Amino acid sequence: MPGRTDAVIVVFGSINIDLIGHAPTLMRPGETVLGTSLEFSPGGKGGNQALAASRAGAEVKMVGCVGSDDFATRALALLSEAEIDLSGVRRMDRHTGTALIIVDDAGENMITVLPGANSRLTAAALEQAGIADGDYLLLQLETPMDGVLAAATLARQNGAKVVLNLAPFVDFDPALLEKVDVLVVNETELAGVLKLLEAPELDEADAVSWLSEKFGNTVVATLGSRGAIAVAAGSVTTVSSLKIKPVDTVGAGDTFVGYLAAGLAEGGDLSSAMERASVAAGLACLTPGAQPSIPERPVVDSRLAAGADPTAQ
Repeated sequence: MPGRTDAVIVVFGSINIDLIGHAPTLMRPGETVLGTSLEFSPGGKGGNQALAASRAGAEVKMVGCVGSDDFATRALALLSEAEIDLSGVRRMDRHTGTALIIVDDAGENMITVLPGANSRLTAAALEQAGIADGDYLLLQLETPMDGVLAAATLARQNGAKVVLNLAPFVDFDPALLEKVDVLVVNETELAGVLKLLEAPELDEADAVSWLSEKFGNTVVATLGSRGAIAVAAGSVTTVSSLKIKPVDTVGAGDTFVGYLAAGLAEGGDLSSAMERASVAAGLACLTPGAQPSIPERPVVDSRLAAGADPTAQ
């Protein structure tokens, strides 16, 4: 595949099966809404990002946990089909992680995640699977926090780069950010981390700069239809988003993160990696489901070649 290098992206994170219901509108508390259809789809932020990185051209190893139930096979189906290294995936005596998702006619969604086997993931699984100098460790917050922190520490000790997607946002030990080379947040997560750190009131661009300077890392903020902004060593990069009418936004953020990590792992510059990631995330909104919607790299590069997503400095 294009872009594949010797650097491996090791994804330490959740593996779920998504139960996706479609309804005209999202329900309010206490309200029952009559839906229209139900689908089963592989998901989990870890699994989604692993598949996105693989489809972007990276060599990927998945480290995670699934149950011993029928959902486990479904949850791993597309990762296996993509020939992702699943030797670091353990079977547990809990149910496979499950996400209950409702998507409305506007493409907006509500999600409840039941972690199941994901709650058993520890850094011991990463140590056993292995991570080497020059590799990239990709993390999210959908598995236990002590394991995430220990995994980041182990990766740094082994000379690997650490990419953290601060999603879904939960309270965490800020010491984690000191072990991160690239931090990726959306608007909600950016606001959450600023509140946690008791940062001054800042607009989005200044907030990203403040975070980058405070922890000495690269910070990337995705801004939905407004594209994305990043700050690295004081240098600001912005990219626009595809102008689309979304069908389903589930998995778009994970697509961005996986493609971004792949771009960096193959030695590309931040601007190019963000540009490709933004186009991939936009294309992911045109198809229902998380993993099924992740585009292959040739499709993304075709849109880039057509001038679909110019970078604005």
